[in-house]
Amino acid sequence: MTGASDRVDGVSVPPADHYVYVLACADDSLYTGYTTDVSRRVAEHDAGEGAKYTRGRTPVTLVYVEAFDSRSAAMSREYEVKQFSRARKERLVE
Repeated sequence: MTGASDRVDGVSVPPADHYVYVLACADDSLYTGYTTDVSRRVAEHDAGEGAKYTRGRTPVTLVYVEAFDSRSAAMSREYEVKQFSRARKERLVE
């Protein structure tokens, strides 16, 4: 679990058990994912060990995080955000 004062790439990560996050990739694309540990997951993406999509798009930068108490709520929100248009994702991460 992530502590109250944790920050990753300048983004505050609130304490929770489940997260939806958005990364800005080196090619200026946005990637949305789910995790239980934001800092570990961002480090995996940066090391080329994350999702296949981000492997050739490093370095990545965390630009947005949402915290959830349940896995199902987080996974539902991840699906919802993945359906957003690029413009809507950009408004979300502002």
